[in-house]
Amino acid sequence: SSISKNSLKRSLLELECHFTWTLLKEDVDLDELEKTIGDQIEFLVKSNITNYNLLSYVCHLKNSNEEALSNLQKAEEEIKKNYPDEIARRSLVTWGNYAWIYYHMERYKEAQTYINKVENSCKELSSTAQRKIQLPEIYAEQGWALLKFGGKYYMRAKNCFENALKNEPDNPEFNAGYAIAMYRLEDFSHRQCEDVSPSIEPLKRAVQLNPKDTFIMGLLALKLQDLERADEGERYIEAAMQKTPDLPYLLRYAAKFYRRKGEADKALDILKKAIAVTPKSAFLHHQLGLCYRAKLFQLRKTTRYPPQDQVEELIRLSIFHFQIAIDQKTKFFSAHMDLANMYAEGKRYEKAEETFRKAFQINILAYDDKQEFYYHYGNFQRFHKKSESEAIRYYTEGLKIEKDSYARNKCSKALNQLLKQRIQGGLGDATDFATLGLIHNLNGEKHEAIECYEKAVALCPDNEEYLSALCELQLSI
Repeated sequence: SSISKNSLKRSLLELECHFTWTLLKEDVDLDELEKTIGDQIEFLVKSNITNYNLLSYVCHLKNSNEEALSNLQKAEEEIKKNYPDEIARRSLVTWGNYAWIYYHMERYKEAQTYINKVENSCKELSSTAQRKIQLPEIYAEQGWALLKFGGKYYMRAKNCFENALKNEPDNPEFNAGYAIAMYRLEDFSHRQCEDVSPSIEPLKRAVQLNPKDTFIMGLLALKLQDLERADEGERYIEAAMQKTPDLPYLLRYAAKFYRRKGEADKALDILKKAIAVTPKSAFLHHQLGLCYRAKLFQLRKTTRYPPQDQVEELIRLSIFHFQIAIDQKTKFFSAHMDLANMYAEGKRYEKAEETFRKAFQINILAYDDKQEFYYHYGNFQRFHKKSESEAIRYYTEGLKIEKDSYARNKCSKALNQLLKQRIQGGLGDATDFATLGLIHNLNGEKHEAIECYEKAVALCPDNEEYLSALCELQLSI
């Protein structure tokens, strides 16, 4: 009956599980996420309860509810194996997912059964809880799920791990989750020119609490390298490689470390080893592409007339791996940018255009991704298509997104340089002066902006846009 269905829905919304954690499918590439979780189940030696629970949710999002149920059965087996004395406590998220999936399959009686199981367990665990209980491991499980759904979820993930740590400050797994969230947030804020509390201490603490976790050791090494403490970082990489020489998650960070150190061949050897284990990893293919690109730039730098066949082969390999990376992970923005730029290097301009276009259509771009796009597309117009006016147009678009980031600064620098060259070379037209005026205005340099707009108006007296910008500026002083 409709009444029981409505009351069922009300009860479901009170459960703590993946269905109530606002994890939106449009923010991820579901096929790639499913593959990633599968790889982690296979290669990371830890209890896989959280992975099977998350996999059940991903299967549901892909409309395969039967498969979702079978993953929940696997989660239950893991719970029995790892926590035989705390089955109810450890099953709350699993049971919540069961209830939701049965509800979506219109098997309402079974959904109600699982809601009752959660209710009864919550009452046993706490006198006040009804369908919700704030257990540290549930906060942590939510944190791991949020990390998998991408950049806009990282802050929430950090908060979840913080809540989990309030009750169990020395729990190695919670500390690892917190450190990963901090590392990724720092990377994010860095791009957006924001200061955020550094991840180095949480990473060190996570490594101390679990010296076997080479995944975290790899991240710590990369962070030390960022802080120009590369020798210290390399000691962690070497120690980790001794402990787990075949773990793809460590190998990918080791390879990134050596590529950034300038040892592209060593990085390539490590990546080839990792890719033999997880052949479809978008991360690894992207890293391979970056290594071949590094070798190309190195060849051009050190050889006055680099052999054309070597140049073409490095471009080909780079394109090959970047292409696999975006086929596997369709929302992988930086790999799209790298691929488009590599097509341009190989003078395949139509393919470059098409890849730039696809990159801009990705639905989860942050503002700094868009600024990054305008910067690279501006460069493409300027250096490859030899169109300065188009380059100016795109750099300006990047600048008009008025939020600070490295990419916006790059747009501003490139634009400044290009406009001044044109004006000094006597090629400056009204648009150039107006654009320079816009830059000055955005930088708060109003007098310089007025001067530029005056020159623009002198060259193009009837232009409404220039006249109104000039008028506004004069009134604001």
